[in-house]
Amino acid sequence: MGDDVLTAVLTDPEVATAPSGDAAQAAARRTLRAQIARLESELAEAFVTAFEMRIGAPATAAAALGVPRLLDLGELEQIRDELAGRLHAARAQLAAGAAEQARKRELLGRMQLEPGRHRFTRISCRELGEPGCGAWQVRPRLGLVGMLMGWWQVTLSSGCPLAQGRRRRRMPTRSF
Repeated sequence: MGDDVLTAVLTDPEVATAPSGDAAQAAARRTLRAQIARLESELAEAFVTAFEMRIGAPATAAAALGVPRLLDLGELEQIRDELAGRLHAARAQLAAGAAEQARKRELLGRMQLEPGRHRFTRISCRELGEPGCGAWQVRPRLGLVGMLMGWWQVTLSSGCPLAQGRRRRRMPTRSF
């Protein structure tokens, strides 16, 4: 489902071959509503994909202002064109996010092969599209001694620190 779907939606032959008069307007209205429904469905699918890939979500629909009314053909075409543009932008954003995740995964692979060439490089799990809040980092083995000797290793942090941290609990005082 790419730009071919958008082209097919925008150049639907059903609109071009519709009969004239009121029947033509009703057929065009039906076709436009079907196209809008299809585009909204694909935009929702792009939103879910962005959420699953942990990429910034595409922009949501603008709220309709005013009272409920029947839209004319021009307004339906404008909504369809706006949805097609938003869907195209959302797919481009998803492709860019997926390409960035692929670059980060490639960097992680290079870090694991040659940790000494990537000193102190850090990649979060979120950047890789993985769940959790851990991070891969190249660190010296055995601290300062390892840094001086050139002993580097790739480690994965354990994840999020405690939300509240560790606090000492106050013991309740007893009064007699």
